[in-house]
Amino acid sequence: MILQALVKYYENLAEQGKVSRPGWCHEKVSYEINLSKTGEVLGITSRKVEDIRGKKTIWVPAYVEVPERVHRSGYEIAANFLCDNAKYLMGIDQDDKPQRVLECFKKTREKHLDILQSTQGKVAQAVLNYFNNWDPTISVENPVIRENFDKLIEKSNLIFCVEGQEVQEDPEIQSCWDNYRKQSAEDIKGICLVTGEKTEISRTHKMIKGIPGAQSSGASLISFNALAFESYERKQSYNAPVGKYAEFAYTTALNYLLSQRDYTFSLGDSMIVYWAESGREQYQRCFSNMFRPTKDNQKKLKDIFDSLKEDTKIYLEDAEMDPKQNFYILALAPNAARLSVRFFYVNSFGKIIQNIADHYERLEIVKPAREEQDYLGIRDMLNETVNQKSKDKTPVPNMAALVLQAILSGGRYPASLYANTLIRIRAECGNVNWKRAAIIKAVLIKNYNCMEGEAFMESNDDCKDVPYILGKLFCVLEEVQWEASNRKIKTTIRDSYFNSACATPAMIFPVLLKLKNSHMKKLERDKIGLKVDLEKKIACLMEKLPPKLPERLTLQEQGEFNIGYYHQQQEKYKKGEDK
Repeated sequence: MILQALVKYYENLAEQGKVSRPGWCHEKVSYEINLSKTGEVLGITSRKVEDIRGKKTIWVPAYVEVPERVHRSGYEIAANFLCDNAKYLMGIDQDDKPQRVLECFKKTREKHLDILQSTQGKVAQAVLNYFNNWDPTISVENPVIRENFDKLIEKSNLIFCVEGQEVQEDPEIQSCWDNYRKQSAEDIKGICLVTGEKTEISRTHKMIKGIPGAQSSGASLISFNALAFESYERKQSYNAPVGKYAEFAYTTALNYLLSQRDYTFSLGDSMIVYWAESGREQYQRCFSNMFRPTKDNQKKLKDIFDSLKEDTKIYLEDAEMDPKQNFYILALAPNAARLSVRFFYVNSFGKIIQNIADHYERLEIVKPAREEQDYLGIRDMLNETVNQKSKDKTPVPNMAALVLQAILSGGRYPASLYANTLIRIRAECGNVNWKRAAIIKAVLIKNYNCMEGEAFMESNDDCKDVPYILGKLFCVLEEVQWEASNRKIKTTIRDSYFNSACATPAMIFPVLLKLKNSHMKKLERDKIGLKVDLEKKIACLMEKLPPKLPERLTLQEQGEFNIGYYHQQQEKYKKGEDK
């Protein structure tokens, strides 16, 4: 299913001219070697382009369509055609052994002479003359090399240029490369698992690049490199027969997706890529806005949700999108030289957007007046489950992918999201901020079928759930202590008793109520009006509690306790009382 979706995506991209044809690929290129007709090196020209990243503008390598690359494994010497680093194209490298550098250049020369030997075009002849005459052992004496030596040892990719024409764009050379590929093709044929057609099967698959944590040279989605994984005498990727066309299509499509920084994002240990079957970017842009809520795009999100309710189309700015369009989300995680699929989800674009809208609705909760953020993004959610003061701020392995999958499918949130949020609150002695309260509320609604509806967006005086009332009561008792100290105390009952009150209320609340009496005496002397008001609040809450308080609260009930505490805090601020 994954490969079929990627192949279909490749074909739609190819129709739009966004991806390379079979036998070719888009590769990062930093410089071009300018050659004369006779093959002399005239200069080294930059191919880098400006790129805006945040507030900075930097120079980055340009993506250029070049002949398909070979896969280099370990210390193996393998030459590419027309595009490679200076070690292979010029025999120049500062770090490697001189003899090995010469071997790399010789392999490259042999490959170019083999492919271009029967060609008479002026561009091809210039390249042939270069390889026949270039001597790496004396290259440092060349003034062009001396002037550009620092650029050449960057280990970035180079291409050739003859009199202003990039060599790989020459029709005759393109024809030579295509013929070479056909001649070197292997004869093993079989049924392709992706297309269902009998075709030539790919022995190895192109590497996937752009996954943080994977090898810099790339990682494989499909590979077999040990006898234990092979069967029926099938070697390497013949164990999972994928035709050469399908292999090229899916790897090209996936590498294209990963090269789009605006339409991918990392989440936990996973890299998330997403696409519409049609290949139109507005679907990706809309989805990206949904999962990356900022102060600047909140109106866009509201407009998207409104258009989903009122129309049969989805609108983002001036772009119109079909809710029935198939949309795909793929989560990949690095595993040494391979990639692990965390999850793959497909549904109509409209259904996915509706599930995300429902998720944001479950998160809605009263916020501090100073808070400008309307929507809580998934990365912000995950940040609330880890200690922000620790060096490693990575969430629990696989939790990020499970949370994303739950949001997209409208399913239950993973238990680890709820448990780790409560753990952080306990670790910080009852620090229930609006983000944590929103997470708890969403999980209680989806996983426990409670606290649903607008009634629980803010303090609910009609709720008779004991854990919720206990949370509100704890907040009022803390307020009594705070006011009795003239708002000067640094440590309140929250620091000492919140965790135990949340877990074992029958044991702790009698102690807190006794402490309250001594605090009330201080208020009676200094703030009699406030004392009366607080006593009324406490009496109102105590009336709703049973004579015998619960000895222990379940995880669900602890969540309700936290929501009650948070709601009462916000109710206090809402009435203009300073904390």
